[in-house]
Amino acid sequence: MMRKHIFNAGPAALPLEVLEQAQQQFVEYDNLGMSLMEMSHRSKPVERMNEETQQLFMELMGLPPQYKVLFMGGGASTQFALVPLNFLKLGTVGQYILSGSFSEKAYQEAQTIGEAAVLASSKAQKWSRLPDIGNIVLGENTAYVHMTTNNTIEGSQFKVVPDTTDVPLIADMTSDILSRQRDWTKFGLIYAGAQKNLGPAGVTVAIIRDDMLAECAERIPTIFKYSTFASNQSLYNTPPVHSIYVMKLVLEWTKRQGGIEAMEKRNVQKTELLYNTIDNSGGFYRGLVDVADRSIMNVTWRMHDEELEKRFVQEAKGQGFEGLSGHRSVGGLRASAYNAVTVESCQALADFMIDFQKRNG
Repeated sequence: MMRKHIFNAGPAALPLEVLEQAQQQFVEYDNLGMSLMEMSHRSKPVERMNEETQQLFMELMGLPPQYKVLFMGGGASTQFALVPLNFLKLGTVGQYILSGSFSEKAYQEAQTIGEAAVLASSKAQKWSRLPDIGNIVLGENTAYVHMTTNNTIEGSQFKVVPDTTDVPLIADMTSDILSRQRDWTKFGLIYAGAQKNLGPAGVTVAIIRDDMLAECAERIPTIFKYSTFASNQSLYNTPPVHSIYVMKLVLEWTKRQGGIEAMEKRNVQKTELLYNTIDNSGGFYRGLVDVADRSIMNVTWRMHDEELEKRFVQEAKGQGFEGLSGHRSVGGLRASAYNAVTVESCQALADFMIDFQKRNG
C-alpha cells in the first residue's frame, strides 16, 4: 500500500506501527481466543488494559498522584456541557476565554446551564490572534476559568496560560494534548477528544484534580458526574474498549519517541517547514494568524483566489496529500500536523507548495 500524507484535522493520522500492532491483535487479543471488542469490560484483561493506559498518561505527563485519568464518551462537545453541569453552581459564574469557534461553543453551552461570562475574546479580530490574558481580573463568585489551548479551525495556540490563583483553570486540549510541554498542575481539569493526538474517535480523556472531584454537583444524573467515572476507574458503564486499547498503543509509541519533549521538538520542526514556505512565498500564500500565536498543530493559510485554492487541493490529492481543505465554516487551506504526522510528510507538502507556486505564481 502506498500510504498517503494525512493532514486531516480529526479523525487524524495514526502512527503506522500502531495500526499494524492493532491489526495483529484485532481478531484475537493476547492469545485469549477472542477480540477485545467481544470481552466484558468487567473482565481482568480489560481492567488491566484500562489501568495500564491510565498509568501511561500519568507517566508521560508527569502528573502528581492528586490527579485522576478518566475515560469518557461523547467527545469534547459533551464536555462543553459536563463542565458547567458539574461546577457551575447557583450564584457563581463560569468565565470563558474565547479564542476560536470551539471555545465559543463551550461558552454558549454553559449559558444554557448557568451564568457564564466572557473573560477575554479575540472574536472582533476574527480569531486572527489570541486574546490578551496577561491581566485578567476574577470576581469572588468565579466558579472556574475555561480556555481552549489550541484552535483547530483558526490555527492558533496558547504558549502560556493565565494565572487564575485559587480559581480552577479548565482546558479543552483536544487538538494539542501531548504535543508540547506544559505545567499540567496549573489545571484543575483537562479534557481531550482522542481523535487528533491520542487515537481513534470514540473515547474522551478527562484529567482531573482531586479537589475538583470533591466539588462535582450532586443533583445531576450519575452518568454526568466526573466523580462517578473516578470512583469506578472509568468502568461505570461499558467504555469504548477498542478505542482505549488503540490509545494505549499510541501512548506507548509516544513514549518510545522520547515523550512529550521529543514530540514538541519534532512538531516545531514540522510546522516550521510549512510556515517558512508560506512566509517566503512573497504573498502567494498568506498565513491567517499572527506569527506569535501560530499553532504547531494546525497550519492555516489562504491564497488570493478561491479557484486557485480549489486547484491546489485537487492537485494535492492527486499527489497523495489528504485533508488540506480548511474547515467548511471558514474555507481556505489547513494542514494539521499532529504528533503522528511525520517530518517527511511535512517536507513533501512544503516541496509541493513551492512547486505549485512556481507553476501558478
